[in-house]
Amino acid sequence: MSHWTAQFGLTRATLSLSARTALATVISMLLAQLLKLPEFYWAPISTIVILLSTIDPFTLAWQRFVGTALGAALGALIATSMHPGWSPLLWLVYGLGILVAGVLSALLRIGTAYRFTAVTLTIVLLIPHTASPWIVAWHRFVEVSVGIAVALAVTAIWRTAE
Repeated sequence: MSHWTAQFGLTRATLSLSARTALATVISMLLAQLLKLPEFYWAPISTIVILLSTIDPFTLAWQRFVGTALGAALGALIATSMHPGWSPLLWLVYGLGILVAGVLSALLRIGTAYRFTAVTLTIVLLIPHTASPWIVAWHRFVEVSVGIAVALAVTAIWRTAE
């Protein structure tokens, strides 16, 4: 590369990482849309989280996958158990759900996945949806899983300079 491009931080590694990320996020988005997932944007977001993390992508992918699965199930379970009269106490139910998510993560020895469990529980429980909580949880899990799968495939196929 020319001298001026290096001055602006445009190294081969930077360009390669940017191109790899662009390709992977577009593939994730298209796959999620092909699957007709209602919140398809979670697939490329998950791809970005995995590809651009400072943590080993395979380790982070496992944490995100397991945490999302637990958070989706717990969020759907809590949402379907809630009585309509409990809405003024949503803050309490939500707080207890986050507490239970942390305890379950520790008991299952997946404490590093707790943040993803808590994020997914929050999305399933607090964002209003018209579908059943179990459908919302399933969609969330599949959307994230598509993003993870694409990120891992691209990481395995297209290595970048570290």
